[in-house]
Amino acid sequence: MNSDFARSQMLKQQIRAWEVLDEKVLGILELIPRENFVPKEFINFAFADMEIPLSHDESMMTPKVEGRLLQSLEINKDDLVLEVGTGSGYLTACLAALSKEVISIDIHEDFLISAEKKLLHQKIRNAKLLNKDMSLIDQKDKFDIIVFTGSLKKLPKKFTTLLRPEGKIFAVIGEDPIMQAQIITSDNNLINQNTLFETYLTPLQNQSLSKTFSL
Repeated sequence: MNSDFARSQMLKQQIRAWEVLDEKVLGILELIPRENFVPKEFINFAFADMEIPLSHDESMMTPKVEGRLLQSLEINKDDLVLEVGTGSGYLTACLAALSKEVISIDIHEDFLISAEKKLLHQKIRNAKLLNKDMSLIDQKDKFDIIVFTGSLKKLPKKFTTLLRPEGKIFAVIGEDPIMQAQIITSDNNLINQNTLFETYLTPLQNQSLSKTFSL
């Protein structure tokens, strides 16, 4: 596989075609080698328009969803990001390249071990990986950006209280076959939900354990 050609085609035929035109985001997607984060058996599909299977019945987002996610959040270099679901570590790398720091949590320790090695190989050192369930996030922590890498039936209301002023949440909410990618903001306890597009995303595991699903 010619990675440079395949990456160029991905950017042209998938990312730009899905109205991802932010040059900063396009630059990150071109810079960070997606092929280094996919499982070896799927290396030839690293740039394909598909969810790439991971272990534990998890998967990587499609490239076009990753692109729209990054563009819609308008991440700044002084932002603190919470990523719920480390997975392969690829999106973690993209988020870290755009922000001040990423705190990424996952319930699967092997994901974290693998992702940490790949991030260090890319000289990305502003990502902190934690083996933690999302229900155990400290309510005192505050973030500018929160990203869920798996779909949710509903958004846990407590996560809106973790946002700093003008903070944003990206989440895909709903159940198959109807799921909506949304940007959620909170202003003086007023929750705003802006639907970006319809898509499918593998459901986030363990979400039924949380008692805070009410939004």
